[in-house]
Amino acid sequence: MIKNLLLAFLLLSVVPGSAADYNIINYGAVSDTTQLSTVAIQRAIDDCSANHGGRVIIPAGNYKTGTIILRSDVHLYFETGAVLYGSTNLKDYKEMKSDYQSLRTQTTTIQLIYADNVKNVTIDGNGMIDGQGSVFKKLSWNDEGITRPHLLRFIRSQDIVIKGITLKNSGCWMQHYLACDRVQLSDIKVFNRNNYNNDAIDIDGCHDVIINNVMADSDDDGITLKSTSPRLCENVVIQNCIVSSHCNGIKLGTETNGGFRNISIKGCIVKPSENQETQFFGHESKRGTSAISLEITDGGVMENIMVSDILVEGTESPIFVRMGNRARGYAEGIPVTDIGRIKGVYLNNIVVNNAGPTGSSITGLPGHPVEDVYLRNIRITQQGGCGKVAIPTDEKEKEYPEATMWGVLPAKGFFVNHARNVVFENVEVETIKQDERPVFIKLDAE
Repeated sequence: MIKNLLLAFLLLSVVPGSAADYNIINYGAVSDTTQLSTVAIQRAIDDCSANHGGRVIIPAGNYKTGTIILRSDVHLYFETGAVLYGSTNLKDYKEMKSDYQSLRTQTTTIQLIYADNVKNVTIDGNGMIDGQGSVFKKLSWNDEGITRPHLLRFIRSQDIVIKGITLKNSGCWMQHYLACDRVQLSDIKVFNRNNYNNDAIDIDGCHDVIINNVMADSDDDGITLKSTSPRLCENVVIQNCIVSSHCNGIKLGTETNGGFRNISIKGCIVKPSENQETQFFGHESKRGTSAISLEITDGGVMENIMVSDILVEGTESPIFVRMGNRARGYAEGIPVTDIGRIKGVYLNNIVVNNAGPTGSSITGLPGHPVEDVYLRNIRITQQGGCGKVAIPTDEKEKEYPEATMWGVLPAKGFFVNHARNVVFENVEVETIKQDERPVFIKLDAE
């Protein structure tokens, strides 16, 4: 008997106890979208975190909520058939203000799901979060997150996993990860084409990020890396994703105060949306603006960027590499004094079909060239049909960077200006219609 008790004690000492489940139904949540379940969901989250973590269960059903705040060690799990709807009443959203200083934390913001300074948080399962964002009207030029809520927002948090779920219909950006470490987004589906500023994913000044097996369809930028504070986006892998966008498919920029270092983008497809009936919000055509945009405009550095094995269908300007000088600081009174640099960009094995006639560009500024850009094994088929086009004389140094900022380019392939050591190997450009422009134009380029 003593021997058996000792064995049982030893087993208990080496086998960890399983974390508890906290079902929101037990806290008063109801599967009824005429009623709010915000309080019940928040209580379940708070209890879970206070008791050293576990799973907060969203069971099958339709639940409505306002702002909920995630805590450390919480696993928000969606059972099959579970749908969490965002309230359509702004009064149900809490105004949050982080003390992390960045361009987008200068005022209070509203989110459906919010976390600041948390650790070890997972959102996964087979359910869906629908922000019902089309009801929030655009009231000013820069009102995203102020009168139109984000769906997910994590700030300076660590060990974040978003997996398996479907995210739909945010009031602006779908998900914003700001100054976070060790973020994994995998096997998620994103549909965000119901309002302005409808990005699919925004990674902002984060370190050690993996984005894998994501299917995203967005009206605005698809998968976007930003740097709205001095913190760089660093050590990021984007792989095996399918992205549809009416703007830029995969983009580094526009905000670049810190910059981007050690970024790998591989095995992705950028294509038109399968649902062309959705209303467009400010974008001129159904064709995406660019497939790959790499930008430095607010200071910051861009180093060691690898883009490989990309398939593109139907984008206006396939590749856009831009050094500008908008020089927008991340906070009032903090000027941008350094134009920044782009050095070390590798673009390999890219196939583009049915592109618009605009062409691609690699451009710096006088005295501030883009450096060390290597383009290998690239084949582009585009519409063509253009006569000779004048070379742009306006540097547009301060303008918002966009692949179509100069209109149709003077080269049907690549317009290169203010650049050093740009290398083309096995690059082919074919036009569907006869086109008088040369394949390459290089100015102030070595």
